[in-house]
Amino acid sequence: MVSELIHTAAGNIWIAFLVILFFGGSIFVHELGHFLAARRRGVHVERFSIGIGPAIWSHRAKDGVEYRLSWLPLGGYVLLPQLAELSMVEGKSETREAEFAGSSSGLSAVGAGDSAPLLPPVDYVSKMIVFAAGAAFNILFAFALACILTVIGVPERSDTASTRIGYVSANLELADGAKVPSPAQAAGLQVGDQIKAIDGESISNWGDVRQTLESGSGRGPGGEPRAVFDILRGTKELIITVSPRIAGDEKYRQVGILPAFSLIVYEVSPHSRAEFAGFQAGDEVRALDGVTMLNNYAFAEYLDAHRSGPIAAAVHRADRDMTLTIPAAPAAKPDSDFGLGFSTGYHLTHPSPLRQLWEPVLMTVRTLAGLINPRSDIGLSKLAGPVGIVHMFIGAAQAGLRTVFLFTILLNVNLAIINLLPIPVLDGGQIAFATVSKIRGRPLPLNFILATQSVFVVLILSVIAYVSIFNVRQWARDAALDRIQASAKP
Repeated sequence: MVSELIHTAAGNIWIAFLVILFFGGSIFVHELGHFLAARRRGVHVERFSIGIGPAIWSHRAKDGVEYRLSWLPLGGYVLLPQLAELSMVEGKSETREAEFAGSSSGLSAVGAGDSAPLLPPVDYVSKMIVFAAGAAFNILFAFALACILTVIGVPERSDTASTRIGYVSANLELADGAKVPSPAQAAGLQVGDQIKAIDGESISNWGDVRQTLESGSGRGPGGEPRAVFDILRGTKELIITVSPRIAGDEKYRQVGILPAFSLIVYEVSPHSRAEFAGFQAGDEVRALDGVTMLNNYAFAEYLDAHRSGPIAAAVHRADRDMTLTIPAAPAAKPDSDFGLGFSTGYHLTHPSPLRQLWEPVLMTVRTLAGLINPRSDIGLSKLAGPVGIVHMFIGAAQAGLRTVFLFTILLNVNLAIINLLPIPVLDGGQIAFATVSKIRGRPLPLNFILATQSVFVVLILSVIAYVSIFNVRQWARDAALDRIQASAKP
């Protein structure tokens, strides 16, 4: 008992270390990009902070920069009073920019006071370099991790790598608990169909299937969701139109399909029907009564539908094929007690670093496109704030270091793209302000910039708070599901 507690505590400490290292490291790398670029271009750096808000710890170094660790882990910042007025987030500056005629910035540090040292204006090119450097460093960090994964390999599960349908449900449970006929079955999708594209978007794995469906914006004549599947059935290519339903706790578009994968037995419960039938760990279940099995849900459904009589299971063990006979189920026991645990199986792949970067780019762009498309069913509640990111980091850490690398690559690509959006407060917003000032030939009014950024600070913090509510709910649901699964283990 004591050894188990020590092992659990050590595992939790390791997970916490990975979350802090890679989540905090992603923020640090972004701000380091701004910092080094500013130093290189001769821009005054007043503060380097990981996190925002009041300081937990700070130190004024010999180079004049205040290095700070702040309470709110919602990001970080480098205080550059010559470039941007962000005092509502970064705090007051002790310097201000000289308001030269024709300055490309014209911003003074709020609260700095008239006696604060004056700083010369910064040229437009330097501003662009410094503002873009954070995103560039995120991409470089992601590329470095991708290079490591190319060498050591990326774990790829057979179900996530699949584009073949392994299960078509008869019913779909909506968010309100109501059950409706499966859109996939109603449209004619079948087990074994190979999905080539959805709504014209090429599909390369099951993650593409899910995300393309969830972010889709297709609508029927009555405004109902529509998705067009390009599938390969045998040697024949078919176009099938499906009407997804909004289902599940997270209320995504779903059609009622799951991927195909090899059913590899990793666990046989003692004294179970499975053990009595002769199943062993490592067996691959290929068919029941001649019906090909490509998904564990299909396996469970077949058992339940034929529980009254014996079932012939085609199994591949080691280097030979064999048939096992599953006896009739006792009337008093549900087939959840059959006693088999399946593994999807996985293998290591070695994708190029560029491919590893391109896939998160597509994912981020699809999500953003779904957010701004009024015909989509993607809303703010589907985003991940700091709480959601930490939750996903913990899940990645539990899966192993390679998975942490994969998620960190996704996070850094996401940070780079989001930060370059032309939204005030973000780097892209500062680029937009500086560019408009350059085109106008004179700086934008300070009051306009202050008012705009104050409004967007409130909006962004409100969005984070709103998203975090849903992230906490999802975390609680996942924790409850983990407890149920743990209690169900023999």
